[in-house]
Amino acid sequence: MGGDDPHIHVESKVVRGVAAVRDMMASTFGLAGDLPSLVDTGCGLRAPYAMTSPRPENVTCLACREHARLEHLRFADEIERIGRMAGSTVGTADAKLAADRHRDLAERFSAAGS
Repeated sequence: MGGDDPHIHVESKVVRGVAAVRDMMASTFGLAGDLPSLVDTGCGLRAPYAMTSPRPENVTCLACREHARLEHLRFADEIERIGRMAGSTVGTADAKLAADRHRDLAERFSAAGS
């Protein structure tokens, strides 16, 4: 990838991104590893981590916006299924709240104005 790409992208694993895992590890164990300088993006490029964002309002790459929309919808369905499973540690109400949050993010990624 050239250094002249002006777009803001999303990580290919937008729902389970590098920064989210790093933050969880830091809060759980008090350890914080370095973030990678380049990450795989939703549109298939490798971009500087600094040129990515999980926030729909910041993402300007249309292919990445569509990728993030689909990933959040897929994850919403997955978490609802987990909430309905017998013996799940995630209750139905909590799963619904999480799924609604991800569906809202999917809607924000599909919104015009990018």
